Amino acid sequence: MKSRKVEPPDGGYGWVVVMSAFFTMGPTPAVLKNFGHFFIEIQNHFGVQASTTSWVTSTTIAMLHLGAPAASAMTLQFSQRVVIMLGGLLATLGMVLASLDLSLPWLYLTMGILQGTGLSFSWISANSMVSHYFVRWRPIAFAIASSGECVFAVIFSPFFKWLIDTYSWRGALLIIGGLQLNLCVCGALMRPLKKTTRPAQDTKDSLEGDATTLLAKKRTFFQCFLMRKPEFFLYILFAIFSAAGFFIPPLFLVPFASSLGMDKYWPAMILSVLASADLAGRLICGWIANMRLVRNLQLLTMVATLLGVVLLLLPISQNYWAILVFASLYGFLFGCVVAIHVTAIVDIVTLECFDSGLGLFMLLRSIGGFTGPPAAGWLVDYTNNYSVAFYLSGVCLIVSAAFVVLVDRLVHKRREAAEPQVYCAIDQQEDWETAKAESDTVT
Repeated sequence: MKSRKVEPPDGGYGWVVVMSAFFTMGPTPAVLKNFGHFFIEIQNHFGVQASTTSWVTSTTIAMLHLGAPAASAMTLQFSQRVVIMLGGLLATLGMVLASLDLSLPWLYLTMGILQGTGLSFSWISANSMVSHYFVRWRPIAFAIASSGECVFAVIFSPFFKWLIDTYSWRGALLIIGGLQLNLCVCGALMRPLKKTTRPAQDTKDSLEGDATTLLAKKRTFFQCFLMRKPEFFLYILFAIFSAAGFFIPPLFLVPFASSLGMDKYWPAMILSVLASADLAGRLICGWIANMRLVRNLQLLTMVATLLGVVLLLLPISQNYWAILVFASLYGFLFGCVVAIHVTAIVDIVTLECFDSGLGLFMLLRSIGGFTGPPAAGWLVDYTNNYSVAFYLSGVCLIVSAAFVVLVDRLVHKRREAAEPQVYCAIDQQEDWETAKAESDTVT
């Protein structure tokens, strides 16, 4: 029996893919994490409240997630290379049109919908490519690739501030759009894996070959099937609450620091330090996950809980150095969560279903990303205090960690129940091969 199967090389050209994904993270989430520099500029320019201005960012975040199923479907129809390049073109178009400054709803359409869709196409496809190229080294490969977001966030924070001071926020958007055109170069380096034909040598390989065939036939219905898995449904709830908390601090940290009397480049330096700590968290947590000291979901529970606690404590900071300490802790723990929360999907739905699972994960995660920043903005307008935004973020992350605990228990029980069946199937296969060998000897 033969099966056509894509074998992850776990190295080789895979490291080129990792570096390409590394540079993809710069013009995608690294740009989004520095939108806080534009928050006050846009708010003052249009003379609107914080809750109204936050819809620009929340629309971008929502489209970043809503575009995930479309990106996953397009990678099946075409390739990750094509989808990343298309995303680069859409992101560039969105920022260039946003620089025209026609109206605030115009920013929702261009900076929000167009750019958000482009970021989604590029980000989802880059992560998918890394996951397909690695098995043994997947956690560390993903950590290295995602660390590009941190490296570029460190550079972009003072750079964006300088662009705004020099060319105004409209000119800054135009230049950033030009930077995002480099996503097309990153996409061109994403070489799709070639399928190989090999004999199925044991029961496991045969089952994988059958699963691949079945997956090809039912691929279009697979996402709905995943929602029937209780562990994946609970992980979606984690995604919603964590997304609601993830995107609030970067948006309100600069205004919070400015409200304490800091001006010029001090808030920008806080974002740079945060991004540096984020980088350390991704690399260290990816290395720990690769050592298999604890299960990925257990590690995710711990870091998500600590992240929520840090955000609850951050508003007590009333000077630059205290904010810097809490921002560093937040960045480190945020990096730990990012390093493993996507790769944990493989533990829940298996690699064969990863693309569909990631698409559905990102789609429903948009609920939290879309509602979190406006809810925090409404609380800030109501209380006239930026601290409440961080309280909301911390509570959301602690609640999300509770769902991960339930997911880990379900996944662990499923594996314990499956192990005897696997060993039984292997024993039956070995008994059959032994009996066949004895029969051939007698003959």
